[in-house]
Amino acid sequence: MPELPEVEVTRLSFVRQIAGAEVLSVRMGKPLRWPLGCEVGELVGRSVLTVRRRGKYLLIELDEGLLLVHLGMSGSLVFARHLAAPGAHDHFEMVTSHGTLRLNDPRRFGAVVFAPGEHSAQATKLLGRLGMEPLQDVVADGVTGQVAEGQTGGFDVKAFHIGLKSRNAAIKQVQLAGDVVVGVGNIYASEALFLAGIRPTLRASALSRPRTARLHAAIRQVLALAVERGGSTLRDFSNAQGEAGHFQLEAMVYARTGMACKVCATPIRMIRQGQRSTFFCPQCQKR
Repeated sequence: MPELPEVEVTRLSFVRQIAGAEVLSVRMGKPLRWPLGCEVGELVGRSVLTVRRRGKYLLIELDEGLLLVHLGMSGSLVFARHLAAPGAHDHFEMVTSHGTLRLNDPRRFGAVVFAPGEHSAQATKLLGRLGMEPLQDVVADGVTGQVAEGQTGGFDVKAFHIGLKSRNAAIKQVQLAGDVVVGVGNIYASEALFLAGIRPTLRASALSRPRTARLHAAIRQVLALAVERGGSTLRDFSNAQGEAGHFQLEAMVYARTGMACKVCATPIRMIRQGQRSTFFCPQCQKR
């Protein structure tokens, strides 16, 4: 599944090119997770102002309304001047004066939803319960507007600690839930916990303030590095220009079961948590 870094990398790969474009036509393929919410013809003639992000949602801001795009489990966007004819898994296509934006989603768990405004019922339903944004004040390449305005504030250590204190689930699971901090997917949760020296099975409520601060810093560091490396390409992720990510090549624990820890040489272990694989070093990560 594309996680926060992959979504941000996707945004960065086409935000400059599409800004200022006029929508010429819109085509919908097979139904996605949710309906578009308007007639495709209503989008024609509108202008694209910019593309922002909130968690794993891309917000394509128009001069009237916005499109909320989620890549689901297997979706990817491509943006180019000239594209081949749509294929069987191309379920949304927006032709603009600057190029064509196309969503390919074999499993159709993704979505493109029109909302009349950022604080409308449609947008609030999708964005309103998301946790704190871990990279709100991090701008990777000078392109501002990463995060939806008016949404949950920045990634504050004190608020993070308060949020964890109210959760008795394992800290790995709380990271994935997205209601305390958003966008820390499976790869990055394992990597952040390793960097912070925290065992993934530890109850979130048991984290002290200093350990919470270490995890807070580790989450930001891991996610920022992942964006810098173009995200993680484990199967078929690529940005809107068709470029693969390389963060997985630098992983400290993820998918390294039985291999020597890069810090202490202890074999990396894998356990299952909530039907997801968790990787950790039993020596470096304390209970």
